[in-house]
Amino acid sequence: MLAPAATTKRRFQLVLIKPSHYDDDGYVVQWRRSSIPSNSLACVYALAAEAASRGVLGSDVDIDLTALDETNTRIKPKDIIDLIRRHHGFGMVGLVGVQSNQYPRALDIARPLRAAGIPIVIGGFHVSGLLAMLPGAKTDLQVALDLGCSLFAGEAEGRIDQVLKDAAAGALKPVYNFMDDLPSLEAVPSPYLPRETVQRVFDNHASFDAGRGCPFQCSFCTIINVQGRKSRRRSPDDIEQLIKKHWADGIRRFFITDDNFARNKDWEDIFDRLIRIREEDKIDIRLIIQVDTLCHKIPNFIEKARRAGVTRVFIGLENINPANLLAAKKRQNKITEYRTMLLGWKHAGIITYAGYILGFPADTPQSIREDIEIIKRELPLDILEFFCLTPLPGSEDHKTLWDKGVWMDPDMNKYDLEHVTTGHAKMSSEEWDAVYRAAWAAYYTPEHKMTIMRRAAAAGMGMSRLLAVLFAFSVAFPVEKLHPLQFGAFRLKYRRDRRPGLSIEPVWSFYPKLLWEIVRKHGRLAQQWIEMSRMCARARREQKLNPYTDLAMTPVTDEETETLEMFTHNAGARDQVAHVRKVDALTHGKQAAVGA
Repeated sequence: MLAPAATTKRRFQLVLIKPSHYDDDGYVVQWRRSSIPSNSLACVYALAAEAASRGVLGSDVDIDLTALDETNTRIKPKDIIDLIRRHHGFGMVGLVGVQSNQYPRALDIARPLRAAGIPIVIGGFHVSGLLAMLPGAKTDLQVALDLGCSLFAGEAEGRIDQVLKDAAAGALKPVYNFMDDLPSLEAVPSPYLPRETVQRVFDNHASFDAGRGCPFQCSFCTIINVQGRKSRRRSPDDIEQLIKKHWADGIRRFFITDDNFARNKDWEDIFDRLIRIREEDKIDIRLIIQVDTLCHKIPNFIEKARRAGVTRVFIGLENINPANLLAAKKRQNKITEYRTMLLGWKHAGIITYAGYILGFPADTPQSIREDIEIIKRELPLDILEFFCLTPLPGSEDHKTLWDKGVWMDPDMNKYDLEHVTTGHAKMSSEEWDAVYRAAWAAYYTPEHKMTIMRRAAAAGMGMSRLLAVLFAFSVAFPVEKLHPLQFGAFRLKYRRDRRPGLSIEPVWSFYPKLLWEIVRKHGRLAQQWIEMSRMCARARREQKLNPYTDLAMTPVTDEETETLEMFTHNAGARDQVAHVRKVDALTHGKQAAVGA
C-alpha cells in the first residue's frame, strides 16, 4: 500500500521593521552597532513567534519571521520584495514602533513595497497618538492610507492573530484601532528578539517593559495618551522567565522601558525576584531603568534597585524652574528633593542620567545658560541630556496647538526632540536652536567632566562604566550632530539611501567625502577617549591621596534653601521653597497637636 504523499506547507513571510529616520543631510541614521534596543520590535516579534507556534494560519502554513532594526541594519526593499515574491506574494511587512520622527522614513520604505503589491501595516506611537488625540482630523496618516497601507493603533497583545489572518487572506483592513481597549500584560508573551538581533545593539542590551502606563499628566508626554494612565503589569513570574530565557542566549544586560518603573505597583516583587536571581542563582544581570524624581522617598527603592542589578537610572528632571514644570503639568517634580534624590543614587553607585527640556515658557537663552551652570555646581548629577520642547503628536501640547491653529513644522522627521518645531514667546527659532546646541558644550566642558569623575571616585562608583557612558554623551553631539540616544559604534551611510527629494551624490564625490568623514570623526573620538581615560585615572589617583568633595556632594541641610542658587535664583524657585516650608510647618503642627 502506498504511503500518502507529503503535503508541502505554505510559508507566510512576516517581515518586521523598526525604521530609523534621516539626519540633517538626508541620510538614514544607522550604525554598525546602535545604542538603544527597540522594545516595540521585541514585543511584536515575541507575539508573532508565539502565534506562529500555535499555527495561527492553519496546520498547512508555517510563518517565517524576520526582525530588522534599521538603526543597525540596512533595509533593502528589493530584497524584501524578492523574498515575498519567491513565496508567491504570501506575506506582509509590519513597520512597528514608528515614532513621529520615523514616520517619513517609514513611508519611504513602504512606497516601493506597496508598488510591488506587498501588504503593509504601520503601527507605533505616531499612528496611535494621532488616532487617540485627533481621531476625526485629517492628518498625515492619510498619506499611508492613500498608499494602500493599513494602520494599527494600540497594542498588539491579543490582536496579532486577527492581523495575520487578514493579511494571509489578502483582506487587511485600512485601520485597526484598539485605543479604547488596552490589553492586560499578564500571561502574554514577553518581549524577545533573537541573539543575532540583540548583538547589533551596543553591549548586547535587550529590552522589556515590566509595565505600561503612567499616572502623571505631563502635557508634553505621549505615553499617557497612548498607553494610558492606569498601570498594567507583567507578573514577576513572567519577568523571571524572560530574564532566564535571555540568559540562556548569553544576554545579561537589559533596558526596562517602563516610562516610570517606580510607579509599577509590583516594583518590589520584581526587584526581589531579580535580587534572588543575582544573589542565589548567580546570574549577573545589569539593568537600566527610568524613574521619577520622587522615587527615593519610596522605602528601600534605591537599595533594592542596587541589589537587583540597576547600574544606570534615567530621571525626568526636565527643569529646575518650578514655573516651567508647572506650565508642563509636571507637578510631581519638586526641586527641593533633587539633591536628596541624586545623592541617594550616587551613594548607591548608580549612574544618573537626567533629561532636561529647553523651550519651556519661561526660558530665555540667558536663563538656560544660567540654569546649566547652577546644575553643574549644585547637583551631583552624572549625565545631563538636552531636548527641545516638542509638540509630539499624541501629546496634549500637540492637540492644544492643533486646535488653536498654531504653526508647527510639517516635517515629522524633525520631531526627534533635537529640532525646533514651533514658536516660542521669548526666543526666536534661531535663538532656541543656538542655545540647544550651546547647552551640550556648556555642560560637557573638560573641567566639568573632570568634576563628574571626581565625584564618582569620591562615592566609590564604578569608574570604567562611567567613563564609557560619559564619553558617549559628551562626544555624540559635537562629533555627529546627533543626540547621544541616536549615537552608536561606527556610522554607516549608503549613497542611495538618501531622503527622496535630495539628490543622489555621484560616486566620485560621495566616497572620498565619506572616507574623510570617517577618518576625521574617528580621530576626534580617539583623541577624546585618550583625554577622558587620563581624567579617569587622575580622579582615581587624587581620591587615594585627598578625598574629594564639593558643594554638590555635601549632605542636604535645611539651611541650603537660603543659600543655594537653585532655590533663590528666580521667583518660581523661591515660591516653591516657601510652599514646602508652609506644608512642613502645618504637618509638624498637626503632629505636635496629636502628640499633645
